[in-house]
Amino acid sequence: MAQSSSAYLPQPFLDMISEAMPAPLTLESFIAACRRPLRRSLRVNTLKISVSDFLTLVAPYGWHLTPVPWCAEGFWIERDDEILPLGSTAEHLSGLFYIQEASSMLPVSALFSEQDIPLRVMDMAAAPGSKTTQIAARMGNQGAILANEYSASRVKVLHANISRCGISNVALTHFDGRVFGAAVPESFDAVLLDAPCSGEGVVRKDPDALRNWSLESTQTIAQTQRELIDSAFHALRPGGTLIYSTCTLNPAENQHVCLWLQQQYPDAVEIVPLGALFPEAEKALTPEGFLHVFPQAYDCEGFFVARLRKTASVTPLPKPSYKLGKFPFTPLNGAQVQQLKNAATQSGLQFGDNLTLWQRDKEIWLFPKEIVPLLTAVRFSRTGLKLAEQHNKGFRWQHEAVIALAPGVGPLCFPLSATEAESWYRGQDIYPDTPIPRDEVIVTFQEQPLGLARKIGSRLKNSYPRELVRDGKLFSSVMPV
Repeated sequence: MAQSSSAYLPQPFLDMISEAMPAPLTLESFIAACRRPLRRSLRVNTLKISVSDFLTLVAPYGWHLTPVPWCAEGFWIERDDEILPLGSTAEHLSGLFYIQEASSMLPVSALFSEQDIPLRVMDMAAAPGSKTTQIAARMGNQGAILANEYSASRVKVLHANISRCGISNVALTHFDGRVFGAAVPESFDAVLLDAPCSGEGVVRKDPDALRNWSLESTQTIAQTQRELIDSAFHALRPGGTLIYSTCTLNPAENQHVCLWLQQQYPDAVEIVPLGALFPEAEKALTPEGFLHVFPQAYDCEGFFVARLRKTASVTPLPKPSYKLGKFPFTPLNGAQVQQLKNAATQSGLQFGDNLTLWQRDKEIWLFPKEIVPLLTAVRFSRTGLKLAEQHNKGFRWQHEAVIALAPGVGPLCFPLSATEAESWYRGQDIYPDTPIPRDEVIVTFQEQPLGLARKIGSRLKNSYPRELVRDGKLFSSVMPV
């Protein structure tokens, strides 16, 4: 049994890697890469801040940021002082960046490697949300994303990350991805299938990732992947793009799955080569045009990415037999829409015509217009943004709507100091030194909305959701003065 000091690497796995790895890469360089700690990386959330403004904002911290070559918003990060976890920084809490492994930025970069921006995208295995949030940023919050997650325990994390990043164009579902090809045939301009896999590429982050690895298990996983990619392909419209990716390294779960799909539909599947995706992409390029990233090639996790184009319709799958039940929302009419838009504008919330207003009992929701045709095809666990709850005196705006729709500067905004902002994230009321100008304000920090606060005497009542409240060390004690 061969294994490194930090990663469990069974000999049958190394034998497979040795056979699969192209020249000039060597098994020795692969093992050496697996022994090195994984470089941390982040992606700037351009829905909230430009890359240049972000770099200016964090310059006083002394972070060493190295650009990721395949993602203009991505950076490897080194910090001289790591007293504070990245997830506890002010910039992370307000959604200015997402902690994301560099290689996992590849699939979305491949999806948007051509000029056309898709209007309707499905992320078939979406949690925890790194790729969904990256897609939303590339779409500029326009169009719609159906973000599906099979694991019920991970749907909550997915929604929290979408909300933190100020995203308004996502509808969440909780299904086995194999249902979509039959339920919503030829409905998407693009589908991203970051498939469940054996995780061979993540040993630098998880040294025990291969404890239960076997060649037999990879074959079982590959069968599930074939069923998922077939479903994804049926859900894709002709002319659309399918991105297939994994964080594993064996060909059975990667090249063979894509080639299987092409064999199933030889007149409808075109492989789009990715050799020009970024400088030096050819180091990972397979003969077919896929990217098969071994960890020593770019000093990141192992990864696989394929871009496929659907060139023609295929025979549809049998319609699903399930019943959806009565849809609980109704659209608002013209007068109601205008009344609500006026009220939202007075509170500093603005949204465009790509979002439509729907009501369920006293709840008001914003649905992405592009998802509306699918509302009667599958059951959505959460669609768009919960904008408000209606009451006798008007509307009570919801936290996630404030984060997504409120400005960071303006007459309705009330800037907090770093200490006050930290108190906000701890769920504490704010007692500002400066006068509070209005009965209701959008509290901000670093010109980013943190939430809506109501004036009660000389304090601001905290409305930060209880489930998001933080404890432990936060940012104010370590920020430069």
